[in-house]
Amino acid sequence: MTIERRNFPQFFITAPSPCPYLPDRMERKVFTHLVGPDARSLNSQLSHGGFRRSQNIAYRPACDGCQACVSVRVPVESFNWTRSFRRVMAKNADLRSAVVKAEATSEQYSLFRGYIDTRHAEGGMANMTVLDFAAMVDDNLVDSRMVEYRLPADHPHAPNELVAAVLLDVLSDGLSMIYSFYEPTLEARSLGTYIILDNILRVGRMGLPYVYLGYYVRSSDKMDYKARFLPQERLTSHGWERIERG
Repeated sequence: MTIERRNFPQFFITAPSPCPYLPDRMERKVFTHLVGPDARSLNSQLSHGGFRRSQNIAYRPACDGCQACVSVRVPVESFNWTRSFRRVMAKNADLRSAVVKAEATSEQYSLFRGYIDTRHAEGGMANMTVLDFAAMVDDNLVDSRMVEYRLPADHPHAPNELVAAVLLDVLSDGLSMIYSFYEPTLEARSLGTYIILDNILRVGRMGLPYVYLGYYVRSSDKMDYKARFLPQERLTSHGWERIERG
């Protein structure tokens, strides 16, 4: 057996389980482990092929008779900064962002808990403990970062308060947004949108071409928002195809 053969990742497939996005459907995933010295490069390669990461596992849907989950990435150089997006940036111009080590903190978990309980109380992450959260953030062998967003130090009511955060992977051609969460009471700020826009700018400053947004599911209210970030590229059986309109 050659070295190349031994180092080739092994892929597995999960048993069918209820789909979290579309009712009355079952999902299956193909996955592999991101371990060893090649974990970072493998994460980039698999992301280019439509995989997502969860801890030390890279996965993608492999559902029988369904291709609703479509990988989406935004080419930052040609991104359309609409008036709506510019307004979101202006609303949050006072926030301070910092890229920090992907290391879970109690402050992050408190924010995460409030977000989940308000926005996704019936979802698969509703029962995540602080240990589960720490595993999501800490347990990986790839190039991962957390971006924290805080109110200004002179804010009259909550100086330096953490109001949003996103876990990112640094890929060879951009950033992959693994999971974002934010203060749900600050609806007027549109923090979910702002986090994506801020990282489109960040990737541009890095001189890299793409922000990976994960899966877009046309019929799912949870995922439909991703269609707003245009132009974008969606992964099809013919490769990445550019979409100019949602």
